[in-house]
Amino acid sequence: MSKSFHFQQAPGHLIRRAQQLAVAIFLEETQGFDITPVQFAILSALLETPGVDQVTLAGRVAFDAATSGSVIGRLEAKGLLRRAADPDDRRRKLLWATPEGEQTVRQMRRHVMRAQERILEPLGAEERALFMQLLARLVAGHEAPSA
Repeated sequence: MSKSFHFQQAPGHLIRRAQQLAVAIFLEETQGFDITPVQFAILSALLETPGVDQVTLAGRVAFDAATSGSVIGRLEAKGLLRRAADPDDRRRKLLWATPEGEQTVRQMRRHVMRAQERILEPLGAEERALFMQLLARLVAGHEAPSA
């Protein structure tokens, strides 16, 4: 057994590097909007399910509920979403994108799509399809409940 470990070829290292590159490309393509990838995901999810509660929303965007609270707070401070207590359970917070939040998401979509294209640029068309299939399978395999 080799005593050396080549971290540059480790899946975890390469996934982390890919994430760094993806965020950098996202921020380049969306500069001027002052929205992070997670903030964009939260606002996009709110357009699909307005009035969803904060915990459910965090699960939909695969972000821990505690940290998503601070992201939601920043979006609220920017006037891009609003939250209100659930009338049936005052502990639950329900969320909606504001008109400004909806407009921001709509304006960003073209830029975000360009970022997604740039992320995959080094790959050929067949490689892109295979990469996305394998990446989705990897994520799903780790999200699947244990038997």
